[in-house]
Amino acid sequence: MLRAMADIGTDAQRQTTGRARMADVAKLAGVSTSTVSRALRQPDTVSAELRRRIDMAVDRLAYLPNLVAGGLASAKSRSVGVIVPSIINSFFSATIEEMADGLRTQGYQLMLGNSRYSEEIEEALVTSFLAWSPAAIVLTGSRHSRGTLRILLNADLPVIEMWECVERPLDTAIGFSNRAVGRAIAEHFIAGGARRLAFIGAALDRDYRSAERGDGFAAAAASAGLPGIARLGWPERASATTGASALAELMRAHPETEAVFLSNDVLALGALFECQRQGWKVPDRLRLCGFGDLDFAVSSVPALTTVRPPRGEIGRRTAELLLDRFAGRQQQDRVIDLGFELIVRESG
Repeated sequence: MLRAMADIGTDAQRQTTGRARMADVAKLAGVSTSTVSRALRQPDTVSAELRRRIDMAVDRLAYLPNLVAGGLASAKSRSVGVIVPSIINSFFSATIEEMADGLRTQGYQLMLGNSRYSEEIEEALVTSFLAWSPAAIVLTGSRHSRGTLRILLNADLPVIEMWECVERPLDTAIGFSNRAVGRAIAEHFIAGGARRLAFIGAALDRDYRSAERGDGFAAAAASAGLPGIARLGWPERASATTGASALAELMRAHPETEAVFLSNDVLALGALFECQRQGWKVPDRLRLCGFGDLDFAVSSVPALTTVRPPRGEIGRRTAELLLDRFAGRQQQDRVIDLGFELIVRESG
């Protein structure tokens, strides 16, 4: 049985789509293709035993039902599936807009999904997108469930992981190093004379890119011979209210703190409000730095020191790379590091 499964999986990979077909599932399960189709669309119309056999075959072959109509089932559509971790977080809006504008020039459109920082939701979105035979899949970040990895490795289409750089991407990574962001901020604070540093992040158990910025910040402080940084992870999602509450708690526990890196600008804005309430002068008593360079950063009082990631450039380069791939032009570099910019303003 296992040998038969391996043979069918190999045969399926020879198809033009690079994916198992319904006929492969039917052969492995020992039923007709019409029975497989009925079981997938109307599971109550087949027996429990048949459903069990078909489900096992679907899982073994990583089969994805193709929702493209009839004779077009082996073709790729002119859509690109894009998954971001949040549609509330405005970090990703410029990336999506630039990517959509670039792809639209050649008639491609985006299918957008929100994973809510959940690997399980991301896997469900990938499965749903692939059923429509997209031309490519774009993911945010490099950490995925085992199911997502298995599905994409069998999908035979371009896969872009954006907003970070990793040594071994699934296909191609476009972004920057979050650890390097943290290091740059710590080095900036230290160069300005700060010795008691702290980091505040929100929902770090889900937003690992923010956690990596904190790791880089701590590593740079340790390299400079400073005492360990104070580190506060807030369980709720980032908001101005979260930033204010987190800073108040941090200062109660570590009143000696001189400079704080907050994992994004929304948290930093709340921290600025808390400093005003407490009468802590910024930057004289406390230096603050955020991440994102959102629109309000330059207009806050004092203006917020922050890091500007290449939000729009990530979208533009992703679109350019995909259009090259669709035209048969291969990209030699699998990791494209676009860097970032430290924007020094009044707060730190």
